[in-house]
Amino acid sequence: MGEGPGYDPASDTAWWFDIPARKMFLHQMRRDATLCIDLPFAASAMAVTPDGRQLLVAQDGLYFRDPATGALSLHLPLEADDPGTRSNDARVHPSGALWIGTMGWGSEPQAGGWYHYLNGEIRLLWAGVTIPNAVCFSPDGHNAWFTDTPSGKIMQVSTDPQTGLPVGSPRLFVSDLEGPPDGAVTDAIGNVWVALWGAGRVAGFNPDGQRIGQFELPVANVTCPAFVGENATQMLVTTARYGMSEAEISVDPLAGATFIFDLPFRGRIDEKASVPNRP
Repeated sequence: MGEGPGYDPASDTAWWFDIPARKMFLHQMRRDATLCIDLPFAASAMAVTPDGRQLLVAQDGLYFRDPATGALSLHLPLEADDPGTRSNDARVHPSGALWIGTMGWGSEPQAGGWYHYLNGEIRLLWAGVTIPNAVCFSPDGHNAWFTDTPSGKIMQVSTDPQTGLPVGSPRLFVSDLEGPPDGAVTDAIGNVWVALWGAGRVAGFNPDGQRIGQFELPVANVTCPAFVGENATQMLVTTARYGMSEAEISVDPLAGATFIFDLPFRGRIDEKASVPNRP
């Protein structure tokens, strides 16, 4: 179950996760070399901190990882008292705040929620979420998009550009898609690009919700896009084969692969997560 892709320009490294396999992948772009790292927990996303550490979003909390040694340390617990839930989608707001979604291991209805993290503090934004996905932000920090995947609707909410906190109530952005919305990302001018599970594509929408294009992939279950590369002119897309039968895999053999391709426009790279200074 490929998820949580991202990119660090300072180290020219892209990353993604296989959630149930408890693996993290680090891909050196120029060297075209991928390192697979076994984790002691299931993780679903990551952010880079201003001091170069990696902030992993895991099943029971946020962990710092030292990229030089691989050493892990718990930063803050998150639903650690509920073994039935795990993290899912997450992304950094232009303010440095991190939005994190949680869900049940079996996608139990309304078992998860959306959380906001900033400088060592986690707060609940919305409870009663089934599969949190598609979280992304406008480049100016004034808007956020997100979904509860089974609803088939991507929502939009205004955000405080200084804190990343929502302002007002969410409103409908788009619906009636070809497949349930999964992960999403915004490009340099604020267009939203969302992976459509089961539809084999990443679809693009302008800030008004109008369809502007799409990228087709040779896999049905597309999970999450990310912009990568020195000028953010490539897209990396994760996919999944989790839950597929042998017969389904035989007709979709690339399910679970990670893809990268060039773009005719510029994306944008997530900001670094704002965390407390080292003690």
